[in-house]
Amino acid sequence: MQASADRLDQSSAPRRLSNQPPLMELEDVNLWYGGTHALKDVSFDLFPNEILAFIGPSGCGKSTALKCLNRMHDGTRDVVITGRIELDGTDIHDPDIDPPMHRRRFGWVAQKPNPFPMSIWRNVAYGAQIHGLMAGRAELDAHVEDCLRRAHLWDEVKDQLHKSNGTDLSGGQQQRLCIARALSTKPEILLMDEPTGSIDPIATAKVEELMLELKPDHTIVVVTHSMMEARRVADRVAYFHLGRLLEIGPTDEIFTHARTKEARRFIEGKFG
Repeated sequence: MQASADRLDQSSAPRRLSNQPPLMELEDVNLWYGGTHALKDVSFDLFPNEILAFIGPSGCGKSTALKCLNRMHDGTRDVVITGRIELDGTDIHDPDIDPPMHRRRFGWVAQKPNPFPMSIWRNVAYGAQIHGLMAGRAELDAHVEDCLRRAHLWDEVKDQLHKSNGTDLSGGQQQRLCIARALSTKPEILLMDEPTGSIDPIATAKVEELMLELKPDHTIVVVTHSMMEARRVADRVAYFHLGRLLEIGPTDEIFTHARTKEARRFIEGKFG
C-alpha cells in the first residue's frame, strides 16, 4: 500500500515547466547493489536548458540516480538496473549504444575537486584532445581559453596555464577548473554531485552563478544538501526518500507546498 501511495505522489506531481519535449525520460527505474534495493520505481523527465536539483536525506538514492543518467554504474559489480531510461527517445542501454560515446554527452563534476595532477592547460585540453574535437593547436588553445572563461577562471590563471599544476590552485579554483574540464568535451548535460559541498561560501556563490550562466546552453542536474542552494539555482526540485522519488515539481511549489510529510519535514530541517 505504501508503494502505491508513493507512486501516486510521484506521478501526480508537476513534472515540467516548458512545452519542450523531454531530453531524457526515466520510467520505473529500479537499481540493486547486490541485495540492496537502492532505487525503487523512479520515474521523471529531464528537459532541455533546465536546472533540476535532487534533494533528500543522505543515502536516499540521489547520487545513485544521477549516475544512472550517464551509465556510471556500468563498471560496478553486482549492480542490476531495470526500467527504461531514454535520451532523445533512444534507450541508453540499447546494445547499439556505445557507452563511451553516450558518456561524452555528459559532463561530470564531483563533490570534492579532483583536477588532474598536470598543468591547468592540460586539464582542460585533455578531453577535447582524446575525443579529437579540435583541428590543431591554435583551435585547441582557443577552446581551452573559452572553457576557462566560461568557468570564470581565465583571468586568474591565464599567466600560469603551463606553469602551475591544477592541484596547486585553491579549492574554489580547483572546482571551477573541474567545471572547465567538464565543458571541454562540449556536453549537452552537466551532472553535478554536490559541487559546492567542500568549498567555502565565496567559492560556492561563484559556482552557483556559473550554473545559472551555463543553463542557456546546457541541461544541469545537481545533487545538493543545501536547501538554500536548491532554491537559488533550480527550476525544479526532485525529493528522494529511501530510494523513492516522492515529489518532483517547480522549486517554489515544492518548497512552499510540498505534498508529502517527508518532504515537508526535510525542507523544514526536522530530519535529514
